[in-house]
Parts: sequence; C-alpha cells; structure tokens
Amino acid sequence: MNAILLLIILLFLSLFWIGKKQGMLTFLGLFLNCFLLFLLITLVNWGFSPLVVLVVMSVLILSVAIFLSTGRSRVLTITWQSAIVVLGFIICLAYLAEYLGYLQGYTLENSDELEGLSMAVGIDFSNLAVIVMVISALGAIAEAAMAVTADLFEVVERTPEISLKNLKKQGQVIGSQILGTAINTLFFGMLGANIPLFVWFFRLHYSLAEFLNAKLLIFEVVTMLLGMLGILAAILVANYLVEHAFAKEGREILNESDIYVD
Repeated sequence: MNAILLLIILLFLSLFWIGKKQGMLTFLGLFLNCFLLFLLITLVNWGFSPLVVLVVMSVLILSVAIFLSTGRSRVLTITWQSAIVVLGFIICLAYLAEYLGYLQGYTLENSDELEGLSMAVGIDFSNLAVIVMVISALGAIAEAAMAVTADLFEVVERTPEISLKNLKKQGQVIGSQILGTAINTLFFGMLGANIPLFVWFFRLHYSLAEFLNAKLLIFEVVTMLLGMLGILAAILVANYLVEHAFAKEGREILNESDIYVD
C-alpha cells in the first residue's frame, strides 16, 4: 500500500468518525471537485475556451464545496452568492496580474527538464497561468464567506434584540478575526510548499535581484496575494449581503431549517 492510498483511507475514516454523515458528504465533495479539476484540464486540452471553462468549473467547484456543507439553507445561499461575486473579481485581477507580470510559460529553471522537447503544444500558457491562480484561491474564498455568514447568523439567533448597527459592528469584529487566521494559513502554505525552491536559490547563489525576479517564486507570491485579496473580498461581500438581508427581513432570515438533519 503506497503512502497516498494510506493517507486517503485515514482521511476517510477520520471524516466518518468525526463527522458521520456530514463527513461522508465532505469526502464526496473532495472526490467531485477532483473530478471537476480533471475535467477542466481535459476541456482546455481539447481546445475549449479557457475563460468559459474556468468560469463554469469554478462555479461548479464552489457549489460543491458550499452546498455539501451543513447549515441553514439561507446561510449556504448567501455564502454561494458572496463566493460568486468574489470569483468574478479574482478572475479580473488574475488576468491583470498575468498581463502585467508576464507570468505565463516556462522558466529558466525548467530548461533542463524540457531540453529536446517540443514547445509547440498549441495552448496559450497565459490562460493556464490565470486558471492556476483562480483555482488556487477558490477554497480560501469559500471558507471565508462561509465563516462570516454562519457566524453572523449565530449572532442574530443568540441576540434577539440586536440592531442593524450592532450587527455591522459584530461583522467587523468577526471579519477581522477570520482575516488574520485565513491570511496566515495561505502565507504559511505557500512558504512551506516552496522551501525546497528557496533552498535551491540559496545553494545556487542567486543574487537578491535574481531571487526577487525569479518567475517561479513570483508566480507563487502572486497566487498567494490573489488568495488573500479573495479572502478580504469574501468577508466584505458576505458581511454586506447578511446585513442587507437583515435590514429587509430582520430575524425572519432565521426561519430556515438545516438542510441536513441527522
């Protein structure tokens, strides 16, 4: 039994032990999203429009990640709406970052592996760079939007006399708490994944200018920054949508039963 299969089995058993039915739905969501990623790669390889494929697959990935979670249907709906709005924002930023940073294509560090191979693969690598940046940010966007929305609904439920003004203050507090931990998660994820790259740069005695301008590193940093901006935007949009719904409906927004009932 190889390490990957062993870890998958351990993950499945842990999800079942801790989450029971919801754990199984989470595992199913991971499987479905893996399938959607392979489908995205296949469709782009077949020549479909990368932008259209990216938008459709991103919406499907967000839908699976959000609607296979437990919670009030209204919470899930507002979370999904927030994530879709932020998705459009991140796609625009990703195209702008790729255009300004020339992040597409292979780097000098890839030259040995690619020596003797044809570069005429018939795919625009600028589109692939945008796809990577956007897909990498989806999980963080969905998590931030869900956390803010669910917490604000809890505040409304536990505070019967809360006013819109106080709800906005609570939203700012909750958003600032989530923002710090989520951004640190992205930062250390990027840092940990690229430690071998940093060691390589130092061992090869890269100058500071070469280090700061290395395309491999810059691409990772831009991807991380887009994820951070996505988290910030998701918090702001989710706060706004919950506050807007509360202003129109008051505590009636709580008149929803959980989607999944054990």
